[in-house]
Amino acid sequence: MKKLSEFSDDELIRRIVSSGDTTAFGELYDRYAQLVYAKCRNFVSQSDEVDDLVQDIFVGIYVKLKSFRGDSKFSTWLYSFTYNHCVNHYNREVKKKRIEVNLEQVYEGVAGVEDEISDDEIFSLATDKLKMSLQQIEPADKVVLLMKYQDDMSVREMSLMLEVGESAVKMRLHRAKKKIVEIYNSL
Repeated sequence: MKKLSEFSDDELIRRIVSSGDTTAFGELYDRYAQLVYAKCRNFVSQSDEVDDLVQDIFVGIYVKLKSFRGDSKFSTWLYSFTYNHCVNHYNREVKKKRIEVNLEQVYEGVAGVEDEISDDEIFSLATDKLKMSLQQIEPADKVVLLMKYQDDMSVREMSLMLEVGESAVKMRLHRAKKKIVEIYNSL
């Protein structure tokens, strides 16, 4: 008899959906908990808050697993689920704190930003200062930068993950690069 660790993600999902097998879900959790934790860590800095997000995400995954159609890999679906949950969490926190930032005014007020920001310039930014800069940009901008530079995704992969066209991904990436450089230079 096969061990759960030898099952594919799809086989585990079928077991979970058909019989509510929590042991099989535990195996899925073990496979992906670190990945989910790392993604959540990009949105919040306090480890107890990250732990809460990870727990909420896996509870949501368990509840919504029946809706996974298998059109994409489970890891892709999980990544999207995690991203959406983190963005929603961030937006709720912003509303709670009643922080209102008008990015258009900030964007218009910054002078001297080059039209094209090269990948080399992004890579040359000091890590600590870059982390501080990442904490100050909108989640949607942060995600495209992390997908590109941390996860090393191609524009095509990002397009599939975000469910938008490749030109939209390129535009988002361009804008996010400009914003991160502006924030970085202001620190």
